[in-house]
Amino acid sequence: MLSRLAPSALFAGIAAAVVGLSKVHASQLGTYDYSGSSRFAWSLAYVAILAVAAYGVGLPDVPRSRRSAVITAVAAAVVGALGMSVVQLAVGDALLPRFVVFGSALLLVPWYLLTVKLALDGRSLDERRDRVVVVAEHAAGVGAELEGELARGAESAGQVVAALEPAAAEVTGAGPRPLEALVAEVGATVLVLDRAAQDQPTVVAQAASLHAAGIRVRTLSLFYEEWLGKLPVTELERVAMMFDIGEVHRQRYARMKRVVDLALGVVGTLALALVTPVVALSNLWGNKGPLLYRQTRVGKNGELFSIVKFRTMRPEGEGLADEWTGEDDPRITRFGHVLRRTHLDELPQVVNILRGELSVVGPRPEQPHYVEQLTEKLPFYSMRHLVRPGLTGWAQVKYGYAGDERDALEKLQYEFCYLRRQSLSFDLRIVGRTVRSVVAGDGR
Repeated sequence: MLSRLAPSALFAGIAAAVVGLSKVHASQLGTYDYSGSSRFAWSLAYVAILAVAAYGVGLPDVPRSRRSAVITAVAAAVVGALGMSVVQLAVGDALLPRFVVFGSALLLVPWYLLTVKLALDGRSLDERRDRVVVVAEHAAGVGAELEGELARGAESAGQVVAALEPAAAEVTGAGPRPLEALVAEVGATVLVLDRAAQDQPTVVAQAASLHAAGIRVRTLSLFYEEWLGKLPVTELERVAMMFDIGEVHRQRYARMKRVVDLALGVVGTLALALVTPVVALSNLWGNKGPLLYRQTRVGKNGELFSIVKFRTMRPEGEGLADEWTGEDDPRITRFGHVLRRTHLDELPQVVNILRGELSVVGPRPEQPHYVEQLTEKLPFYSMRHLVRPGLTGWAQVKYGYAGDERDALEKLQYEFCYLRRQSLSFDLRIVGRTVRSVVAGDGR
């Protein structure tokens, strides 16, 4: 509860600080009508800038120590104030008084620290609440894998407190009920059953009793989706993949998504026009060669299209299409690393968005020869082509860069989760996390 309250408290505090100081300045120092002046609208713009800066640097849930919290809080306030100052310089007018711009930044540092504490306290409570018992074949390995996944950044916090083989959880005759006893012994609050455990009647009967007693019961695939934000390929059957996909089965969502894509594509085109001259000049220093790079990718329904990027590799290196690109690939130029770290190399893809070849959010498009290989090796891989590929996606914000087939399998599980949960609110959440990643400099 506390962790869910922290983001709302963060944004409410930002609005209160800016609007409050604006009203104080108007009544005590400026003697003007705040709500009837242009400063009212600009104060709301400053609220938005501060909110984006706070979210971008990781507030309120990313910091995990007091030192990290202080550094992040100060950084958020400074970046927000500088952002508003840059806007004022660009416009050539003092849109807001310095009392409001810098006063809000100072007031918000302790407020940011308070919201971080709320988030940390809430996370601690979540971890104590979600104590997980797993019943699965190869229980030790499955339990260790889940524990590692939970530690790496789960959607809901938790810890695996016990793992049991299905045979060990069965009831024999009028004998003891081992699963119920184990759950009571370790104080578990979540019980997870894989397909083998679900095939055992006595295991299911104990799970039903535990469910009636208040223990949350999940299949392994549902636990992956809710706690980890992905669907495990090993647990999926063909019928389990026949869920509704927003872009395929809900026409209203598909149309609204396209409208949003076009709106963001137009905004992105303006940004592209501003950035292109800077990139062209910088290429003369550390990225000599053609400005743009085009490559064939697989889009919706398997149709091929040419994706457009700012070139980041040596011209002769771009032709090695059969190789996976590593994070420290020697083919990447000096300025190419800068473009990749800032994700500016992706900006020309707004052209693909306007053409209808890409969406803002969706599975990342792959090269045809990779698609052919992965379709043969990974179950249900072709499902990702039922929707328009994206500039960013759930797999990108959760897992990052794929450098080999194992990474591709891991990302595919996140993409299945996206297809299952596809909605405008989920798309907005992915865009927000992408902004945070870009601001934090989590490049490739």
